[in-house]
Amino acid sequence: MKRRIVIKIGSNVLTRKDGKLDVTRMSALVDQVAWLRKKDIEVILVSSGAVACGRRELTIDHSLDSVEQRQLFSAVGQVKLVGLYYDLFREFGIHVGQVLTMKENFQPGEQYRNQRACMTVMLENNVLPIVNENDTVSVTELMFTDNDELSGLIAQMMEADTLILLSNIDGIFTTHPDDPNAELIREVAPGRDLSDYIQPEKSAFGRGGMHSKYTTASKVSQEGIRVIIANGERENILTDLIEHKDETPHTEFIPCN
Repeated sequence: MKRRIVIKIGSNVLTRKDGKLDVTRMSALVDQVAWLRKKDIEVILVSSGAVACGRRELTIDHSLDSVEQRQLFSAVGQVKLVGLYYDLFREFGIHVGQVLTMKENFQPGEQYRNQRACMTVMLENNVLPIVNENDTVSVTELMFTDNDELSGLIAQMMEADTLILLSNIDGIFTTHPDDPNAELIREVAPGRDLSDYIQPEKSAFGRGGMHSKYTTASKVSQEGIRVIIANGERENILTDLIEHKDETPHTEFIPCN
């Protein structure tokens, strides 16, 4: 049976300091996903970045509230984001399919079964699912906390072996990563509480942060899925996590048996 990995790429990984999409890094990550597939590993991609894409595409000369901004920028940006993925993966002969979802689709019932069936048939036909929240209709209480939560739900729905959360730092540290005395926590045993080490701030371009990743990793690992938090800005991070994991900085949550 093929290994199945869900990879979540955060907004801070896909955007430059000026907020524009980092196409070079996006291309490098696509190269690595293509490599994973050659290793007979099934991949589901959960990608942020649509709102950041849309914000840079449009110049708005009138005020919009936060919901209107998110709806407008995500609608425009999602087209650009998936179009770029389409072009990049096409170079490897890989077909991609877009899955836009909402929190209600993960409640038990027909919508849940339909979404799982859709993604299953995509994988069975070698189509790479690219998942994002449907921000054009998901607002306030209907929204996921962020794409960390979404990727965790996808990993459980699709019975993945591993969930990889790519951020812009190496993992969870014993204190702030900028502190010279900070030590990377390499392994988290089931049930271990790291809440004292988690910084409260959110990422610059996304809704999440390390607290969100820790919450998701704790829940998903309890369901028997290995979770890795790693730095998506590191060169060859995905291939190194497969081939040179012991030498590659990351935090790994050991799954419950």
